[in-house]
Amino acid sequence: MGHVTFTAGTGPFGHRPSGRFNFDVPSKGIEYLDEFPRRVRALVDGEAVVDSLGTKLLYRQRSLPVWCFSPEDVSLDRLGDGAWVYEEGLAEGLVGVEWDAADTWLEEEEEVIVHPRDPYHRIELRDTSRLVTVALDGETLAESSRALALFEAGLPARWYLDADDVRAELIPNHDVRTGCAYKGWATYQDVPVGDRVEPFLAWHYEEPLDGMERIKGRICFFNERVDLSLDGQLQERPPTQWSGTSWATERWAKA
Repeated sequence: MGHVTFTAGTGPFGHRPSGRFNFDVPSKGIEYLDEFPRRVRALVDGEAVVDSLGTKLLYRQRSLPVWCFSPEDVSLDRLGDGAWVYEEGLAEGLVGVEWDAADTWLEEEEEVIVHPRDPYHRIELRDTSRLVTVALDGETLAESSRALALFEAGLPARWYLDADDVRAELIPNHDVRTGCAYKGWATYQDVPVGDRVEPFLAWHYEEPLDGMERIKGRICFFNERVDLSLDGQLQERPPTQWSGTSWATERWAKA
């Protein structure tokens, strides 16, 4: 969850831009190479295979940003097929490294999970008194006037509810877990609705990352798959990669 930036999701150069420019934006090919003035390391079996003080952050249209390194900062022999040299574009001559080619990634002394954090990415939490109602097939699953709204760049607003405000039965789903570089590891729940069970319809963070402690233990439902109302006004279901369930079934079938 939360894998977005200004080059992905509804960001200005993403898959479904939510705004518009006063010029025609190319459908592909936009790149932006930025300085990343932090020490970045990648470890394999406890040994550094990347150790860089000159990291660059490469933004490519409709893609998450990636770190690029000077060849001298990377153990190319140790990484093998897990590393490559860019042959064109703004990162020409720099080295890219597959995220899963390393056991651990560190930004200074703090571990980074899933993908590099984007310095331009923003998350804000706001207490709200708006009445948040979550329903599906006419059945109310949750209702709260003390929700915590999470506004994240490039994503729909998310409404984190106190567990006491959830009426639906939540069945832990131990087969699916996702990570967010900004919030941590998410745990999912299946939800019975009528005579069926909706898989991984809700999630929560048991141990959120620093700065996200306020969402700990709160329950959030996929706006994309439920009928969510704010003060009685039904909201549109946003089209995202989480609008269905294939994101989970395909990913974990390959695991």
